[in-house]
Formats: sequence, C-alpha cells, structure tokens
Amino acid sequence: MLINEKSRTGGSSETLIAFYNVENLFLPDPPPRHHLDPTASGMRNWDEQKYQNKLRKTAHVFRLMQEEYGSLPAMIGLCEVQGRDPLEDLAALAPFNDRFGIVHFNSMDERGVDVALLYDKDKVEVLSAEPISYFFTVQAKDYEYYDTTRDVLFCRVRIAGTVINLFVVHLPSKREKNVNQSRRHFILADLHEKIVKLHQTSDEPVIICGDFNENPDEKVITDFLYDDQLQKILFNPFAELFPQGIYSTFHYKSGLLFDQMLLSLHFRDKNFPLCFGEAAVFSHEMLQARTKGSSVRPFRTYSGTRYLGGYSDHFPIICKLGSKK
Repeated sequence: MLINEKSRTGGSSETLIAFYNVENLFLPDPPPRHHLDPTASGMRNWDEQKYQNKLRKTAHVFRLMQEEYGSLPAMIGLCEVQGRDPLEDLAALAPFNDRFGIVHFNSMDERGVDVALLYDKDKVEVLSAEPISYFFTVQAKDYEYYDTTRDVLFCRVRIAGTVINLFVVHLPSKREKNVNQSRRHFILADLHEKIVKLHQTSDEPVIICGDFNENPDEKVITDFLYDDQLQKILFNPFAELFPQGIYSTFHYKSGLLFDQMLLSLHFRDKNFPLCFGEAAVFSHEMLQARTKGSSVRPFRTYSGTRYLGGYSDHFPIICKLGSKK
C-alpha cells in the first residue's frame, strides 16, 4: 500500500472514504447468435463464470482494505458499473453482507457505464441524491446529433453528525488523441460553478471523488481548487502523491493518477469533526500484476481482448478522516 501523510488525528476514531474504478463491472453477455456479433459489454467472451469471478475479486479488494485499516470504508464511490444489478450482487457478498446501501441512477452513456455509491447504512444517512447529466452537440459532415457521457452523482449525506456534499465523477476518457478534452473541461467548469455556489451559500463541506482522466498537476485540476476570486476553497491530497511516483493506473509506460479526491478546506481544520488524516493509493500486493519491470501496476481484468482474470486496471484510492469522539 502506498501512503502519503501520516494521520494527525490521535485520540479519535477513523472514517474511511474510498473510490474505485472497477473496470467494466458488467452483467454477463447473452450468448451471441454469431461469433462475430458485437457484445453488450464490448468484452470478449464475457460470460457468467467471468462475471462471478469479477464480483468475488471486487469484493476481495474491500476485504483486504478491511484487514489493512481495521474497518470498511463508510462510503465507496464506484465507476464503470453497468446498472444496478451488479451493485446488488456485489453488496450481497462478504464483507458487505447486505449491510451497505446503494445509490445509483441509470445514465445515458452509450455503453451503459454508470457511477454509484455504496454506503454503510449504520454510519451514513443519505439525505438526497440526484444525477447530473450532460449532453453534447456533435457536428457531423451533413448533420448534427446529440452525444452523452456518464452522469455525475451528487449526494448530500450525513456521516459522523456532519452533512457532506459528495460528488462522484467519471469524466470522459483521454482515448482517441484526447478528443474528449473539451467535454471534460466543460463538466469540470459546470461542477466548479456548483461548488463555488455551495461555498458561498452554505457552510457544508464538499468532497469530489472519482476518475478525472486528468493528473493532479494538470491546470484544469489545479485551477479547480480556487474560486472566481482566486481564493482557495478545496485541496487535493493526491497532488502530493503524484510527484512521488505513486499512480493509480497506467497507459503503456506512463504512470497516471487519474483517481483523486478533492476536499473543501473544512477537512484541514483540526477542530472540524472529520479532520483529514491521510490519503492513499491502495495498491495491496494481491492487486498487483506480476510484471518483468519494476513498476507497480494493477492486475487488470482484460488486456485488450485477452482475459487476464484480475481485479481492475485501476487501484482504489482512500482518504482517512479522523472523527472526534
């Protein structure tokens, strides 16, 4: 496990918040009529056996996390999930054992890829939840059409007696020569406007967790931390991990830290009930691929069309908060 700051919350109980890009947690594909037919998942030979293995592996990640930290995260943001059914199948397994609630909305994403939240029903109360949807106009040669992407999930939750505004994001990818850059920037600009408004009208803290498809040092991420008057309103603890060569995913030889959590400055206040203690990329050795090189890489489910049977092409990330007794 790769860890940044040591906890500064002595004499307090700990609350964990996690995010995990689970790499295509899709239901099994129905048998094709022809071996060349496209599949709903987009994956090759995605059957019941592989699906069940994927569920067990994903649940195992959180058993390892529980062993490492002594408790499960109270809230877990997820992305690359196909609908509610896989979430219910996952939540039924140990270590969740139906003790975790689910917040999920079907998005208009063309592959049916959604974001979601799992939460410990004994520790977290969901006060409200809604999807934030985005539509884009695409100009083709002779016509226009609308394109969609993953929703952003927005929840107001109460945890440790504190109301938090939580956003779970999975921004458009950098594939195909970064054609989606303008879409990522548009979504971030819209979220920034919402968060600045929350900052101005409410004293409630904010957490934005997810796969940003941008590294912490990208200008679009560093600018996001400031309001329109250039006053800092958020901090990004993962910005301190990235220069240390701590990554959550890879593209060929490049290490990336696309998975991040941004927190409002409330969590830096030592008198706040949930004071920030630690940020980590959870790269337990069982989640690592066995490679010839020295880099620590995730053991992924697929490599192209080749089934590897691993966990995900991303490591999960964690923030540890100290709750005052």
